[in-house]
Amino acid sequence: MRPLLFSLLTVTALAADSPNPPGFLVQPGDGMKPEETARAMKLPDGFRAQVFAGEPDVHQPIAFAIDDRGRLWVLENYSYPEWKPEGNDRIMIFEDQDGDGRFDTSKVFYDKINMGSGIEVGFGGVWVGTPPNLLFIPDKNGDDVPDASPEIVLDGWEHQDMHETVNSFNWGPDGWLYGTQGVFTFSNVGKPGAPDSERIKLNACVWRLHPQTRKFEVFAHGASNQWGVDWNDYGQAFITACVIPHLYHVAQGGLYQRQSGAHFNANAYEDIKTIAKHRHWAGGSIAESRLGGDTTDAAGGGHAHCGALVYLGEQFPAEYRGTIFMNNIHGNRMNNDSLTPAGSGYVGDRRPDFMKSGDKWYRGLGIKQAPDGGIYTLDWYDRRACHQQRPHDRTNGRIYKISYGKPTPWTGDIAKLSDAELVKLQTSKNEWLVRHARRVLQERGANVGTELKALVADTKLDTPQRLRALWALHAIKDSDASLLADKDEYLRAWTIQLLCENGAPSADVLAKFDALADSDPSPIVRLYLAAACQRLPLDARFPIISGLLAHGEDKDDHNLPVMYWLAAEPVVGASPEKGAILLGTCALPKVQEFIARRLATSAK
Repeated sequence: MRPLLFSLLTVTALAADSPNPPGFLVQPGDGMKPEETARAMKLPDGFRAQVFAGEPDVHQPIAFAIDDRGRLWVLENYSYPEWKPEGNDRIMIFEDQDGDGRFDTSKVFYDKINMGSGIEVGFGGVWVGTPPNLLFIPDKNGDDVPDASPEIVLDGWEHQDMHETVNSFNWGPDGWLYGTQGVFTFSNVGKPGAPDSERIKLNACVWRLHPQTRKFEVFAHGASNQWGVDWNDYGQAFITACVIPHLYHVAQGGLYQRQSGAHFNANAYEDIKTIAKHRHWAGGSIAESRLGGDTTDAAGGGHAHCGALVYLGEQFPAEYRGTIFMNNIHGNRMNNDSLTPAGSGYVGDRRPDFMKSGDKWYRGLGIKQAPDGGIYTLDWYDRRACHQQRPHDRTNGRIYKISYGKPTPWTGDIAKLSDAELVKLQTSKNEWLVRHARRVLQERGANVGTELKALVADTKLDTPQRLRALWALHAIKDSDASLLADKDEYLRAWTIQLLCENGAPSADVLAKFDALADSDPSPIVRLYLAAACQRLPLDARFPIISGLLAHGEDKDDHNLPVMYWLAAEPVVGASPEKGAILLGTCALPKVQEFIARRLATSAK
């Protein structure tokens, strides 16, 4: 959540260059009152910022979630950056009862958390990251009082670098709880009491946990100090990171540029780089100011991007839908990037900064879409931008709401809707409604497979609407393998992923994968096949990989050469004979090089 720890040498060098290097040392002045900070925010025409909650009502907000009633569950962190066995971090519930954009009531849900770093609500309770544990605090009757002591779902989350531990909880389209962790914390995660053989070693990654089966896995490895993960209309995941380039499109099984250290797979040879076209202040040198053309303010770039929100509401002007918002801690602002499809992935490019704070103490963290289509953003609020400086001010913190025009207040409770109403919401253009409705269907195990399949098959609906019905179908443990032949590439691609969730698709499905690898014209489908191969037994992978490696048109794709190699590498390592076959038929020069290199390693 804080900018990533630079080496003492780098910090010393920066301090020697200037008495106040941008973003690193104490900002002058005494700060502003919450309302003054909101008024000083520069936003595009038609937008306004207001204080939803500020000190003394909220302190040190590090993460938050929004429940089915639109209430904010805010995790207050009084520990950072120190770790100790006990703690008094709190979960607060804030409710705006009259829809005016400011909270009316608040209450404490739980106040014995140490170093709370991530929170999400659902499945009869609250999920909390508090290293070394990921907790579930039950509240099945929804009375805002814990039913029992917290359950330790997973342990082994470490805290060598306190701003890089378990964070950024968010429900994915596939029904899993997602989060991230940074590069300088070295965790060994598993169920309490599990031996090392049943644990997963991880540092920089995107991880996921199934809330019902409690299965845990790494979704993708790499990056830096990522603090934010979100999905677009097509279920494509994006993360924002610090120090290294700030923006990544993340595919299942992908391996992404690290800030430091080696990948776990020594035979990976190459990783996938940022999708951002623009550069910014990173690694201690100013490559280019990230101000949408204004290069006079070097501090505005910053290298610490925090909180990822792909806007999928209806309240903002249409140009914002599908773009990604992120806070820029050193720049005291909120950036906004476009996400443009390209090959199997995306290109991210700068749009004008969405918000520039007139308060240099603004330290924006998480961003989430409100039920009415506005957005909430957390403000840690501190005159210091870096964690290594002491002391920290525990007396302040803010939550702002940013809206366009005069939004219509949303009232209701998604959890009280009927199954039929929840199914209907899967076609809404308001993603907040869609996601909450899908999660409630999953919690109920609703018997609505027939209705959802009808939506998936309805070609009068657009692709995102059909995908949302497909994800809801999967959430209630139903599927439709016939979609592998659908005319829509995203429907085919997502069906591949969902059929491989347990790693054991049928022989008939595997045969269809083989055929798709040979002849499917879509690079997106081929990306999902490469990801799926990593979940399959080696013998089942070989014919699929053979088909993928024949697509010479993918040689310059941003993702595919690396993803093909990640799928093929274990096959080549286990069987030099099969590796030699792949080498002879591969049409991608980079992957040919990797195969030859791996074969040479195996021969030693």
